[in-house]
Amino acid sequence: MADELRAPPTTAARNDAPGERTIDLVAAWRTVSKHWAIALTTMLFVALSVTFYTLGQKKIYQSTATLQFDPNPPRPLGRGVDTVVDMGSGSYWNNREYYETQYKVMRSMRVALAVVAQLNLHNDAYFLKDLPRDAAAPPPMSVTPEEAAEELRERLTVEPVKDSRLAIVRYNDADRERAQRLLSMLMDVYIEQNLDDALTSTNSAVDWLRTQLDKLKNDLETSETSLHEYKKSNNILDIDFEDKTNLLREEMKQINDALTAVRTRREEFAARSQELAKVDPNNPLDLPASELIQSPVLQTLRARHEECVRERDALIGSGKGENHPDVRAATERVAANRNSLVAEIKNVQGAVNRDLAIVRRQEAGLAGLLEGAKKQAFELNSLKIEYDRLRRTKENTEKLYQIVLERTKESDLQRMMRVNNIRVLDRPNLPLEAIRPRVPVNIAIGILAGLLLGIGAALARAMLDRTLKTPDEVERELGLPILGLLPEFDRKDRAEVLPRKARHRGKLAVSAGRPELIVHDQPKSGIAEAARAIRTNLLFMSPDQPYKTLLIASAGPAEGKTTVGCCIAVAMAQAGQRVVLIDCDLRKPRLHAIFDKGPEVGVTSALLDDSVIDDENALKTEVENLYVIPAGPIPPNPAELLHSDRFKALLRKLQGRFDRVIIDSPPIGAVTDGAVLSTLVDGTVLVVRASATTHDFARHGIRALLDVGGQTVGVVLNAANLSRREYGAYRYYGDKKDGYYRATTELAPPDASDAPPPPPPLPN
Repeated sequence: MADELRAPPTTAARNDAPGERTIDLVAAWRTVSKHWAIALTTMLFVALSVTFYTLGQKKIYQSTATLQFDPNPPRPLGRGVDTVVDMGSGSYWNNREYYETQYKVMRSMRVALAVVAQLNLHNDAYFLKDLPRDAAAPPPMSVTPEEAAEELRERLTVEPVKDSRLAIVRYNDADRERAQRLLSMLMDVYIEQNLDDALTSTNSAVDWLRTQLDKLKNDLETSETSLHEYKKSNNILDIDFEDKTNLLREEMKQINDALTAVRTRREEFAARSQELAKVDPNNPLDLPASELIQSPVLQTLRARHEECVRERDALIGSGKGENHPDVRAATERVAANRNSLVAEIKNVQGAVNRDLAIVRRQEAGLAGLLEGAKKQAFELNSLKIEYDRLRRTKENTEKLYQIVLERTKESDLQRMMRVNNIRVLDRPNLPLEAIRPRVPVNIAIGILAGLLLGIGAALARAMLDRTLKTPDEVERELGLPILGLLPEFDRKDRAEVLPRKARHRGKLAVSAGRPELIVHDQPKSGIAEAARAIRTNLLFMSPDQPYKTLLIASAGPAEGKTTVGCCIAVAMAQAGQRVVLIDCDLRKPRLHAIFDKGPEVGVTSALLDDSVIDDENALKTEVENLYVIPAGPIPPNPAELLHSDRFKALLRKLQGRFDRVIIDSPPIGAVTDGAVLSTLVDGTVLVVRASATTHDFARHGIRALLDVGGQTVGVVLNAANLSRREYGAYRYYGDKKDGYYRATTELAPPDASDAPPPPPPLPN
């Protein structure tokens, strides 16, 4: 809710959002100084408690020893042979894991039980009770070895040295000599057990290696026999399979080349045969040019045939007939040459066909050779696969056998040597000074802790206090401007309130010393100055459109809104303005008692007949220019009356007759009367009681006003205890030595005969 509250438009924007808290060292110091008693008491209690506790503690001594972990221990068998433990070959995380394991082993139950057994600690009452040897003899006692070992482990700590292979072992005990003795024994037991563990693992490894050696030996003999039988059964000589594969590959290449050449020739012969088959016997001259070029006989026969044809044609051209003997002889020669040419063509065709058949037989033979070579290659690959498997099995078994045999002999040698990678760099020392308790340090810590706790207690006390106390806090938490504050009335103030003679209704009357009228009775007092400061802020907050009607409201009861309303009304009346103060608290009215007014004139009676307020003499008070309209008879329905048109008309009538109309209302958080009235006035002044009204309750009241559309002018902080430092310059209003308050008392000293009785307590 607080984050939704904002200051009215007439106020300047604040840098801090409402409800937002910031760290203020000065405010924190003021808070601590305010609650200095709580802080001092807490600090003394904590410091004394720590001091007495420290002085009552038992003195504890600490013996320390340093161990070294060597990742490269001595290697009598050479660098190639591992010793008992090898730490240097692993990664960083492996090494770290090894170190952490050894730290846990040093504090293990096994090592502790061995120390307890050797020193009989489970029957040592001084050890069990952690008493020095010069202490009074304790009664004999005995516990189980496990309980004594657990006690030993609780006093033992192991701390690794950063960026090194060292570890510091610490043992705490009430007896310095016993601390040194127990730590020495523990170191010896730990180192001996580390060596025994290594030798035990070596013995186990040797036994296992011997078992594996016998098995590998049998496997090696079996694999050698299997390889030999396979070579014998497949007639495999001791040559490399790769050489055989290369020879076979070369043979297949030659056969493939020859087969390719034969196939090329076959295609040539087939093409010639096809061309010769196309020759026409009736026209033998139509021969392929390639055949003519390749066969001189065909060339000769063709040339002779052409010559005979020319001779015949020449004879016929000379006029000789076909039956002429010369022509007939020429024709016969032509026929004979053609027959010879045809016969030769047939001979060529037969030769080509024979060559084609021969080439085809060669092709078939070479193809068979190639297939045989491929088959032989496949068979060789199959033999090589099985041979490689048997040979690989034999070689692997042989390597394993050699490795296991070598490790077995090395392990036998290691068992004969006692090489340890852990050694004591610094033997346990004899402590001279106790490590606990550290009296100066503990006392200093106790004082510091007490101081911090004291400050924390003071701050916590202030934080748990959710009430509004200072003007700055009001503005920060509520988001509204502060109009001013009114100091708190204490008993001494009430006793010093002076009676003042005033003309009232034509008579001299003596004031009863009412706190609500202290601004009138003590016009030069600090409270009167504070009221006038509130008046000034109200006047200058809206100079162009002054607040003619003001509602004095509070979130809850007993916050002093009636007192604040009276003080503001008197201060404005003293400024020469005609002010009417209306008591709209129709549930618990008080203005009639303060101003001694009768029930004949009041708000409720004016709602029935507004003529009752026409007589200003009935409304006058002893304060000049101040008029009061009490509540009148208490009605059963106050909220409905205040929300009625008659009340609005009454309010408008009073606004026309007076310069200022100030309304006193019931609490906003308790009833809705105040919220209803806030919608009928120009502005609402919210009253909060210092150190009594909480943040949340005040925000609830502001929210109730905002929900109905009321305008909140500002806040007045009432009943402020100005003796506190947090009020700063506002403390001037409570200064009784140099302020106007003293001047008033000097000018008008009280008369014993006219002195009023002690005033009642300040009304809320």
